[in-house]
Amino acid sequence: MGRKFIDCREHPSAANCTLALSADSEDELIEAAVQHAKAVHGEQDTPEFRDQIRRSMHEGAPPA
Repeated sequence: MGRKFIDCREHPSAANCTLALSADSEDELIEAAVQHAKAVHGEQDTPEFRDQIRRSMHEGAPPA
């Protein structure tokens, strides 16, 4: 299993967030992304939101 990442730049927001998160584990990445989304973007931790995060994941490392 390779490294996965999520990049906030793909989801424009009022916060103009440029954070990218990566992890070796899909579960670890989802947990980190949910915590970030709650704290910075005011999102709610729901099964639907976690599915959205899972669909936003990419293989490899975020671009510079």
